[in-house]
Amino acid sequence: MTNQISADIHALAKKLWNYHQLHQPLQPADAILVLCSYDKRVAERGAQLWLEGWAPVLIFSGGLGVITRTMWSEPEADQFARIAVEMGVPASAIIVENRSTNTGENVLFTRQLLTDRNLDPARFILVQKPYMERRSFATFRKLWPEKPVSVTSPQTSYEEYLDQYSNPDLSQEQVINIMVGDLQRIREYPQKGFQIPQEIPPAVWEAYEALIKAGYTKHLIKD
Repeated sequence: MTNQISADIHALAKKLWNYHQLHQPLQPADAILVLCSYDKRVAERGAQLWLEGWAPVLIFSGGLGVITRTMWSEPEADQFARIAVEMGVPASAIIVENRSTNTGENVLFTRQLLTDRNLDPARFILVQKPYMERRSFATFRKLWPEKPVSVTSPQTSYEEYLDQYSNPDLSQEQVINIMVGDLQRIREYPQKGFQIPQEIPPAVWEAYEALIKAGYTKHLIKD
């Protein structure tokens, strides 16, 4: 990779990357729920799953979050839905929730929107960035525990993601900062009632602490 990040930092970040992914097998579902963000490859993954027949309904959830509100004026979900239509998904199969600003709101606002439309999918597939699989799954299981769910993401390696998948407006350092912040949230959010607890192996937490010492603190929760 062409960047100034050391091999040691990449090795630490890759430990977090591997932990954040769950590698759950796909199962046929009633709805595909795409959690939107700055990464439009996630929209492509969700659309491809619909085209492959994994579920009859494709939901895009996302307004403008902490990162995207500095990049865009159009809600994430509207942009993601347009990508899906361009890929061949009929607009009639798509539901758009474009007010949410974080992962918890993605789930809660989607749940309310489906209730308002008298829709009650029995099983979900979540689609998210690779390094947000675990936190998205934990959030969904906390806020909508009665619904079976599996999570997936664009199928890519750490190296390929940093080189090709991430938004060009975000540097590789920024992506690593986000991964660090997401691990902190996995540890802190269960006690706030935002997600179910997830065990963090000691080697992963040691990598997190080493990245903190190296200055990757820009996406941490502020006290």
